[in-house]
Amino acid sequence: MWLAVFTKNRTNPAYAAARLGADRTAQAFGVGTRHYVPQKPDDVAEQIALIDEALKQRPDAFLVVPVHPTGVNEALRKIAAAGVPLIGYLNRYTEPGPISFVGSDDHALGVRIATYLYEHLGGAGNVLIVEGPRESVTSLDRLRGFRDAQKKFSKIRFVGTICGEYQRPDTLAAVAAFLESGVPFDAVLAANDVMALAAIEAVEAVGRTSVVVGVNAVPDAIQSIKEGKLLATMDFDALKIAGVATEAAIRHLRGEAVPREIMLPVQVVDRSNYAEWDKPFEERALVRWEDAVRGAT
Repeated sequence: MWLAVFTKNRTNPAYAAARLGADRTAQAFGVGTRHYVPQKPDDVAEQIALIDEALKQRPDAFLVVPVHPTGVNEALRKIAAAGVPLIGYLNRYTEPGPISFVGSDDHALGVRIATYLYEHLGGAGNVLIVEGPRESVTSLDRLRGFRDAQKKFSKIRFVGTICGEYQRPDTLAAVAAFLESGVPFDAVLAANDVMALAAIEAVEAVGRTSVVVGVNAVPDAIQSIKEGKLLATMDFDALKIAGVATEAAIRHLRGEAVPREIMLPVQVVDRSNYAEWDKPFEERALVRWEDAVRGAT
């Protein structure tokens, strides 16, 4: 038995964590994995080609994070037509068909990290938002959460929303350009840790500092929290999510019923509690199936 595991790129450490979570869980069950990752980050045509390639190799199941909310739907329909079980994880699907979806509530996550930041600012200040790809389901939901949280803070003002594409180079360029505009800001609210850390780098390059928060709790973000540069992050934990998705696929293949949707809880990670995450992905704990599916539908 083996599983075809699809992630969006090799540039975001969250996806490296997802691949590791899938491998660790599959190995525990004596199941193999093969990874399919576009060489060009988030490339639609390449992911479609990779799905076609995997179908020819006849995996027992697919675990897919689509690189685009609609762009690979036809390829996903091919998986369904071939009768191969499909498990979704991390990014929600617009195409029906996954036997189970595993993720976290990105809107609620956005509300929580934004509220944390706004309260840290004393309920007043100028905030720069750094969003991911403008068609990314996770980024859109987090951005909606950032804005919904702001409704309770009349003195929090958004001074701009720039796109960092969930990538370091794009964020460095976008933040540098915004800094050149001269518009002042007190804090940066980034939709993932890669962009949060790049924002810190860009701000420091011009001799400034800013309060910054991110999402993902990747090891570099935890180190930045320890150093007092990143205020906080959220543990949208791709390692655990992929591990649970992998177990869902295996249990389904064994004839067990699995929930249609499994949502893992998240929490703010800051200097008060970072110790649990202060370790490489290889040493972080996975989630027990019984805990993951408690209350799932």
